[in-house]
Amino acid sequence: MTFKQIAAATMFVAAGLAQAAPVTINVGGSWNGLTATGSATLSFSADLLGALDTGKIALANYGAATSTITKDTDGFYVSASAAAPGTAITFDDATLNVLGVATAGGMTLTAPVVKSVSSGGSLTVTDLSANLSNNTIYATIIGGNGVGTITNFALWNFATLTGGTKIEGPGTYNNSITGLSLTTDGFAKFSQALGLLSLGKSAMQGITDYGTISSTIVATAVPEPSTYALMGLGLIGMAAAKRRRAA
Repeated sequence: MTFKQIAAATMFVAAGLAQAAPVTINVGGSWNGLTATGSATLSFSADLLGALDTGKIALANYGAATSTITKDTDGFYVSASAAAPGTAITFDDATLNVLGVATAGGMTLTAPVVKSVSSGGSLTVTDLSANLSNNTIYATIIGGNGVGTITNFALWNFATLTGGTKIEGPGTYNNSITGLSLTTDGFAKFSQALGLLSLGKSAMQGITDYGTISSTIVATAVPEPSTYALMGLGLIGMAAAKRRRAA
């Protein structure tokens, strides 16, 4: 997007002529001479890791995401995160504010049978989609114990969003979502899928913050057709000059 285009959009807004409309750019697509790529990393909080230790819950990578999981010498979690590639970004075409970001891949949690903690089960959380308008993180969940597969599921609410959330032209925009908390239905599905019993549910209920999602959006300008034409003429000229030198 050129500065001229940004200035024009600003003038339309000021004049009251522009009508806000959400625009979604999928990976590989473009809008108004702009393409977007990115990624997001979900990092588990210490409280969540402690609850996972209580239930002896194993973590594994799922889909396109890349997981980083570390444990201490006693086998307890030190850290866990999943980095997922971006699949789409949605923004307001009048204000250029980012409205949402979607990613692919996630992580699978597997709970063994542990007395008073879990009867056993599994839950995969994948394909996260952050809605910045209603402070909600949606996901596809795949759960055991009758949960099945649910898409566009409102899993977490979040408390704070910081960083760059306005696409003002080519560049890199970093932001962070903090204060993740399970929705009421999210807690119910977590408990059901993992087969949580009294102690397992108590451990989950004690979590006030599930972690942080750090995102990076890279906006890149697409060369205009005239640029490609000039490049083509330049290559033709170079080839002709080479032939003349050879002759």
